[in-house]
Amino acid sequence: MTYSHNAFFGLVSLFLGWSLLVACSRPQQKAPSLTDTPQETQAANASPTSAATSVPLSQVSVKPERAFPALGFQNMTGLYDPGDGTNRLFVLEQPGRIRVFENREDVQSAQVFLDITSRVNSRGNEEGLLGLAFAPDFATSGHFFLDYTAANPRRTVISRFTVASPRDGVADPASEFVILEIDQPYENHNGGQIAFGPDGYLYIGMGDGGSAFDPQKNGQNLGVLLGKLLRIDVSQGEGEHRYRIPRDNPFVGQQGARGEIWAYGLRNPWRFSFDRPGGALWLGDVGQNAREEIDLIAKGGNYGWSRMEGTLCVPASVATCDRTGLTLPILDYPTKDGNCAVTGGFIYRGNAAPSLKGSYIYGDFCSGRIWALRYDGSQITENALLVDSTLSITSFGVDSRGELYVLDRGSRNGIYRLTQ
Repeated sequence: MTYSHNAFFGLVSLFLGWSLLVACSRPQQKAPSLTDTPQETQAANASPTSAATSVPLSQVSVKPERAFPALGFQNMTGLYDPGDGTNRLFVLEQPGRIRVFENREDVQSAQVFLDITSRVNSRGNEEGLLGLAFAPDFATSGHFFLDYTAANPRRTVISRFTVASPRDGVADPASEFVILEIDQPYENHNGGQIAFGPDGYLYIGMGDGGSAFDPQKNGQNLGVLLGKLLRIDVSQGEGEHRYRIPRDNPFVGQQGARGEIWAYGLRNPWRFSFDRPGGALWLGDVGQNAREEIDLIAKGGNYGWSRMEGTLCVPASVATCDRTGLTLPILDYPTKDGNCAVTGGFIYRGNAAPSLKGSYIYGDFCSGRIWALRYDGSQITENALLVDSTLSITSFGVDSRGELYVLDRGSRNGIYRLTQ
């Protein structure tokens, strides 16, 4: 039974010592201009992102406005709706706290829902509490799952926690049940996103293990979990049986391959999301020093790292490279002019910015730019710059109404929403 659903480190010191949470080993570089056409390539099957609209994205005017102005947070890494009808939002703070508040503009405070700072290693700029996923039956089971980094040894930890009173209680740190631990050779490229798919399985984004240019070649090694998107069944984790591997995972039974792998060839997947109407999985993968990419993830897909960075060969001095068996990004754009690390987002389904309905929204941590693209089921039909902001975008989030939020790691440490 299953549940029914990432230079050089100095660049980041420009942003309060954040080191991108998602990128490293690169010089300072910026987002594409509207005349710098992204490379649009083959894509996995996915439904169109939007119905027909008479407003081109290049003519859409939106702005980020401060949401919940009374609230401030420490180094946010995510914002989540629990899906339980309680109109609450949960914010992850990198040192190891989750805070919760009512989703209304005049809210004055955010309660500590869980504090595991004593277990979380956030010494590295890309380490800390990185991901949260509420079980699809959270309203009754009280189960939720976390992705965080720990020390001695350095590792990623995927754990389940339980809150006795899901609608209004706080979680007990003692309720932790460790699902999976993955050794990390370096402090960067930890991935960190976890989410339940429409199939009820837990998906886990893992970076390549860190340093520069994947020195251990983890991205193309099916025998390790680093540099992959994983898919596991956590619905019956008890005792020694902490999780199960779905039988239809693409590499189950393949000699030398880990059955947990759903897709591979990723450098540092920094935020992915499912478009619920069609189930398409959109993912932002942070590049090395040349290209940032958006991928549509397909079962068993090889997204190229470290043979390729976006649509370019690695190293860039190589004129041609073997692309056999690779799934190229649906879009990639140059790492230059201040851009440094893509932040994957969501298909917009809210009402505050109606001209964006059905568009995929994504951004960049360093430049603060936010773009939207439209996809017709086989190719991108539009891609446009929406906002050239001063935000340091660590993540996007959506609430129960489909409204989109932008998390800022800059001087304000605030939550923003896009409005027309």
